[in-house]
Amino acid sequence: MRSHRFAIFAAMVGALALPVLSAPAANAAPAADAATIASSSSCRSLPPLPYTVHTKAVTIRSKATTKSAAVGVLYKSHKFIVHKSRGNWRHITDKTTGIKGWVSGTYVYRDVRMCLD
Repeated sequence: MRSHRFAIFAAMVGALALPVLSAPAANAAPAADAATIASSSSCRSLPPLPYTVHTKAVTIRSKATTKSAAVGVLYKSHKFIVHKSRGNWRHITDKTTGIKGWVSGTYVYRDVRMCLD
């Protein structure tokens, strides 16, 4: 019985290993020539990504503090402009409603672009 189990196990391992052993070796992507590399721009030269709302909505406040009066709500779908930053606060204009005020940088920030060069 034990030799029967071993034979089945060996057949299964062989069946799994066969495609791996018979497959041709994977080659890396073709090397780019120096002219191609020199002409491609680095992602570091690209402009920063735009600010976006990273929650459903964030309160627009009259001052850069949570204790100040709420003057509106900036929703995820709204377009807005960031004028300046103070600490973790962004002074914005909501282009959808025209409201100006401060929003927390915890919820309104730029995504990060990763450069691999």
